[in-house]
Amino acid sequence: MLPVMPQLFVVFLGGDLAPGRIGEDHEVVLVVADDVKSARVAARAKWTGVGRPHVDAITPVSAVDGYRVDLTHTGESGDWAIDTSFEP
Repeated sequence: MLPVMPQLFVVFLGGDLAPGRIGEDHEVVLVVADDVKSARVAARAKWTGVGRPHVDAITPVSAVDGYRVDLTHTGESGDWAIDTSFEP
Protein backbone atom coordinates (compact mmCIF):
# COMPACT_ATOMS: atom_id res chain seq x y z
CA MET A 1 0.00 0.00 0.00
CA LEU A 2 1.30 3.45 -0.93
CA PRO A 3 1.73 6.01 1.87
CA VAL A 4 -0.81 8.84 2.06
CA MET A 5 0.76 12.05 0.79
CA PRO A 6 -0.34 15.34 2.34
CA GLN A 7 -2.30 17.71 0.12
CA LEU A 8 -2.97 21.44 0.13
CA PHE A 9 -6.61 22.33 0.83
CA VAL A 10 -8.37 25.67 0.50
CA VAL A 11 -11.16 25.95 3.07
CA PHE A 12 -13.95 28.55 3.26
CA LEU A 13 -15.00 28.86 6.90
CA GLY A 14 -18.17 30.48 8.22
CA GLY A 15 -19.12 31.48 11.73
CA ASP A 16 -20.89 33.89 14.00
CA LEU A 17 -20.28 37.62 13.90
CA ALA A 18 -19.30 39.61 16.95
CA PRO A 19 -22.19 40.33 19.38
CA GLY A 20 -24.68 42.88 18.08
CA ARG A 21 -24.05 42.01 14.42
CA ILE A 22 -26.44 40.18 12.06
CA GLY A 23 -25.22 37.73 9.46
CA GLU A 24 -22.22 35.48 9.24
CA ASP A 25 -18.46 36.04 9.18
CA HIS A 26 -16.24 34.25 6.65
CA GLU A 27 -12.58 33.41 6.37
CA VAL A 28 -10.48 31.50 3.82
CA VAL A 29 -7.64 29.37 5.19
CA LEU A 30 -5.03 27.07 3.67
CA VAL A 31 -4.19 23.78 5.36
CA VAL A 32 -2.04 20.76 4.58
CA ALA A 33 -3.65 17.45 5.52
CA ASP A 34 -3.81 13.80 4.50
CA ASP A 35 -7.56 13.81 3.79
CA VAL A 36 -10.67 15.99 3.77
CA LYS A 37 -11.72 15.04 7.31
CA SER A 38 -8.32 16.03 8.73
CA ALA A 39 -8.34 19.21 6.63
CA ARG A 40 -11.71 20.23 8.12
CA VAL A 41 -10.37 19.83 11.66
CA ALA A 42 -7.14 21.72 10.88
CA ALA A 43 -9.05 24.54 9.17
CA ARG A 44 -11.46 25.07 12.06
CA ALA A 45 -8.44 25.34 14.38
CA LYS A 46 -7.27 28.34 12.32
CA TRP A 47 -10.54 30.27 12.76
CA THR A 48 -9.88 33.75 14.15
CA GLY A 49 -13.52 34.81 14.36
CA VAL A 50 -16.06 34.67 17.16
CA GLY A 51 -17.55 31.38 18.34
CA ARG A 52 -17.30 28.00 16.68
CA PRO A 53 -16.73 27.90 12.90
CA HIS A 54 -18.17 25.55 10.31
CA VAL A 55 -16.83 24.59 6.88
CA ASP A 56 -18.84 26.12 4.03
CA ALA A 57 -16.59 24.75 1.27
CA ILE A 58 -13.37 22.77 0.92
CA THR A 59 -11.28 21.69 -2.04
CA PRO A 60 -7.90 20.06 -2.52
CA VAL A 61 -5.53 22.05 -4.74
CA SER A 62 -3.11 20.21 -7.00
CA ALA A 63 -2.77 22.80 -9.77
CA VAL A 64 -3.40 26.53 -10.28
CA ASP A 65 -3.43 28.32 -13.66
CA GLY A 66 -1.57 25.47 -15.32
CA TYR A 67 1.06 25.14 -12.57
CA ARG A 68 1.31 22.01 -10.41
CA VAL A 69 1.32 22.59 -6.66
CA ASP A 70 4.00 20.53 -4.89
CA LEU A 71 4.50 20.43 -1.13
CA THR A 72 7.90 20.35 0.54
CA HIS A 73 8.08 20.21 4.33
CA THR A 74 10.28 23.02 5.65
CA GLY A 75 9.37 23.11 9.33
CA GLU A 76 8.49 26.82 9.00
CA SER A 77 5.07 28.14 10.04
CA GLY A 78 4.45 29.73 6.65
CA ASP A 79 2.52 32.70 8.01
CA TRP A 80 1.26 34.93 5.22
CA ALA A 81 -0.07 38.44 5.08
CA ILE A 82 -3.25 39.40 3.27
CA ASP A 83 -3.42 42.56 1.17
CA THR A 84 -6.76 44.09 2.18
CA SER A 85 -6.47 47.16 -0.02
CA PHE A 86 -9.57 47.66 -2.14
CA GLU A 87 -9.11 47.88 -5.88
CA PRO A 88 -12.35 48.23 -7.89
